[in-house]
Amino acid sequence: MNVPPERPDAERALRRLLAIMDRLRDPDGGCPWDLEQSFETIAPYTIEEAYEVRDAIQGGDRQALKDELGDLLFQVVFHARMAAEEGSFDFAAVADAISDKMERRHPHVFGDARIADAAAQTDAWERHKAAERAAKDQNSLLDDVPGALPALQRAQKLSKRAARVGFDWPDLGPVLDKIDEERCELKDAIATGNRARIADELGDVLFAYANLARHLDLDAEEALRGSNDKFYMRFRYIELDLQKEGRPIADVGLDAMEALWQQAKKLDPKG
Repeated sequence: MNVPPERPDAERALRRLLAIMDRLRDPDGGCPWDLEQSFETIAPYTIEEAYEVRDAIQGGDRQALKDELGDLLFQVVFHARMAAEEGSFDFAAVADAISDKMERRHPHVFGDARIADAAAQTDAWERHKAAERAAKDQNSLLDDVPGALPALQRAQKLSKRAARVGFDWPDLGPVLDKIDEERCELKDAIATGNRARIADELGDVLFAYANLARHLDLDAEEALRGSNDKFYMRFRYIELDLQKEGRPIADVGLDAMEALWQQAKKLDPKG
């Protein structure tokens, strides 16, 4: 693959961004809002920017992707600046750390190791990660699955990790049986009216479905996003149709909305 080299002014552009961040956080004339921020207050923006990168990719909009990657890079710079202020690390240390990690995890590229194919590389990658967990005194196979991941995504990653050491069903049959079992337990919990128990059993149902997605080699998070988008488009169809007729949506009743929903469903090429 012929990849053009990075622009020669990339280093200049990065220095400019770092200087802007320094100025924003300067107690003498910096931005009051930026000066008030902390790791905790900025973290939600960091997560939001990562999702906006994903949306730009999904939309196929490269201009938007460029902008959103810039926003995400700014978040990295912001966190690094705050860390430098407290004497923990700086942006250079962040860049060096990821460079070191990539070289360490790709000895077949940056060293003398030989990797036969992508599957072998995946196995080698996992061995490197296991060694890094041990070095950090993370003794569980699950220790470095981030707790801040979306819950459905984390559920799938946890079950995938456990499956690597054989804690898994061999085929779909027991997975589907487990879903049926969890649904029955949820029904029983609902009958008790105990909200804590209901929440616990609902979580088990969702976890079981995430495990099913893994067995089907599907991304549970992506599947749910698709259903979210589908719901949005069909409900929007109901709203727009009623607006054309001048009928307030709150007044039409469920039967009328269901009829419009079925119309929207027929227009959906995915069915």
